Amino acid sequence: MTEVPHMPSFGVRLRNNFLTGLIICAPIAITIWLTWTFIRWADSWVKPLIPARYSPENYLTFAVPGFGLLVAVVLITIVGFLGKNLIGRTIVEAGESVLDRMPLVRSIYKGLKQIFETVLRERTNSFKKVGMIEYPSPGLWSLVFIATDAQGEIATRFSDRGMEMAAVFLPPTPVPTAGFLIFVEKKKIMQLDMSTEDAAKLLISGGLVTPKWSPKQIPAPPSISAA
Repeated sequence: MTEVPHMPSFGVRLRNNFLTGLIICAPIAITIWLTWTFIRWADSWVKPLIPARYSPENYLTFAVPGFGLLVAVVLITIVGFLGKNLIGRTIVEAGESVLDRMPLVRSIYKGLKQIFETVLRERTNSFKKVGMIEYPSPGLWSLVFIATDAQGEIATRFSDRGMEMAAVFLPPTPVPTAGFLIFVEKKKIMQLDMSTEDAAKLLISGGLVTPKWSPKQIPAPPSISAA
């Protein structure tokens, strides 16, 4: 006798439909909300600095979202363009000399400038690789973003001990923006093929969203023909 397929109840089907809709709508809604919040935050900082005669809201009956963000992007690009020529470099150096005379401001400015220069200079390598290290104890593995090789005094101190170190960023779940800076021996880092975006999805989802992966095909060695 053939078994009659069991049909789920109306409540089960209603719940499944709701969960499916939630999976579709939630990422879209959150993305729109984050984008809109960022635009409003940028506008709140830039719009008060724009003269009224240059603001489109002075001539329109409705607000123009994103205008402040657009102005900020244009100004930053112009500053970068001017900073590349002789006159711009002179102005920047004069401003830095003024900041260098301020005790507290000097430390903050130099630290932030060094961070941005390092990140932008090494943007092709920094945080582009994902790996795993044994943390917090042997046998337990954690996902990390590989930042860069150890440099300066830290690299020298470890080099004297015969250790080649790398700086890695250990993010927590489910907020990968915070975390810990850890120096690990390179040989103790298990590098992965996954991208940083896939690793972030894995962390945010708490391990529920696993990226697709297929092992790389290793070409077979050429056969040696008989003499």
